[in-house]
Amino acid sequence: MSYDIIVMGSGPGGYVAAIRASQLGLKTAIVERDELGGICLNWGCIPTKALLKSANVFEYLTHASDYGITVKDAKADFKAIVDRSRGVADGMSNGIKFLMKKNKIDVIQGTGTIKAGKKVSVVDDKGKATEYSASKGVIIATGARSRELPNLPQDGKKIIGYREALTLKTLPKKMVVVGSGAIGVEFAYFYNAMGTEVTVVEYLPNIVPVEDKDVSKQLEKSFKKSGIKVMTASSVEAVDPKGKGCSVSVKTAKGEETIECDVVLSAVGIVANIENIGLEEVGIVTDKGHILVNDYYQTNMPGYYAIGDVLPTQALAHVASAEGIICVEKIAGHAPAPLDYGNIPGCTYCSPEVASVGMTEQAAKDAGYELKVGKFPFSASGKASAAGVKDGFVKLIFDAKYGELLGGHLIGANVTEMIAEIVAVRKLEITGHELIKTVHPHPTMSEAIMEAAAAAYGEVIHL
Repeated sequence: MSYDIIVMGSGPGGYVAAIRASQLGLKTAIVERDELGGICLNWGCIPTKALLKSANVFEYLTHASDYGITVKDAKADFKAIVDRSRGVADGMSNGIKFLMKKNKIDVIQGTGTIKAGKKVSVVDDKGKATEYSASKGVIIATGARSRELPNLPQDGKKIIGYREALTLKTLPKKMVVVGSGAIGVEFAYFYNAMGTEVTVVEYLPNIVPVEDKDVSKQLEKSFKKSGIKVMTASSVEAVDPKGKGCSVSVKTAKGEETIECDVVLSAVGIVANIENIGLEEVGIVTDKGHILVNDYYQTNMPGYYAIGDVLPTQALAHVASAEGIICVEKIAGHAPAPLDYGNIPGCTYCSPEVASVGMTEQAAKDAGYELKVGKFPFSASGKASAAGVKDGFVKLIFDAKYGELLGGHLIGANVTEMIAEIVAVRKLEITGHELIKTVHPHPTMSEAIMEAAAAAYGEVIHL
């Protein structure tokens, strides 16, 4: 059983790499032990967005009077919401099956282990092992899973990870979310909107700690306004799940506090799936739980490549997809440009949404830049006022000397759809003055980008 390329894992890195390989005329197989589409389509990006959309619709209904509409007895059917989310995920996974057939990619179901000589051994559900060879290379795209802390062991019932959070049978009355990255704040928003009393515990001084501090402060303000309790500079010391619910001991600057809840959601990051896949046998080098690669994703061993969450790069679906395409094009003899990891957008789909790219203001200062910073609040946006979504702002950071856009930081409604403009502007090296002179349509949320640029140069009109 011989192929040109064998891809281990069918997430947004793996399946995209496989499709691009097939497009380039390479005979390709993909190995998957679970559902096609990986965590993103089945247990991550897609089903969570389905839940968040339901929460968004429910919030519209419960606040319909704000828009001059009377809605009586709006109720959230939690089971139906979860079922819809699973249906959306299943539909997307079936879509990947179609793409595999369309592109003539063989799907090998089972658990893969890499072997010397560019080979992969796959054990199926009956325990039978079959060996396959890849003449041009094996691409490792085995993804990641929820990280477990020693003092927060997940039992899948009272102390849960993101998988269980997607499929709870009943709506908890009280929940503690440990960690305030994208996973933590998205679930915090969803469960709060459904009616759960939510507490977010974050070890660092700000929630969404990778974001610009102004964005973090705005999201904390918005969360508190919606009834979410936020505890920053705090740590969960222990969880006692022996009673009917959980007793959570939280260490704060003022001392230790105990919180009673039904469920604890551990959202403290992810860990790469690199164990027991044959790395040691083949001699592939790892460091701090990640596989090391060059600019074109080749490991230290010729013929073996790695992409996605197994690398020490941003653990984002769109990063994995981009890495997969570059990796395969290089294998096929093309000359793709290396990925610019400094221009990768990050999006968080709570409400208000968060989106950013490039340097934060503090990072730019630390790098020695003289800055021009422009900030435009959505409270001054006609479209945001008309839509009733005035929380948030656009913040742009420019190099004062050359006008380069160093970073963009957005928080507000639909900003995850707006960030692509800033990514493109940075890619094309457009200056602040050029962005100001780029006419934006009115009334739109995107006008705030032009206005923020103008604010940085003292030319803002509507503020």
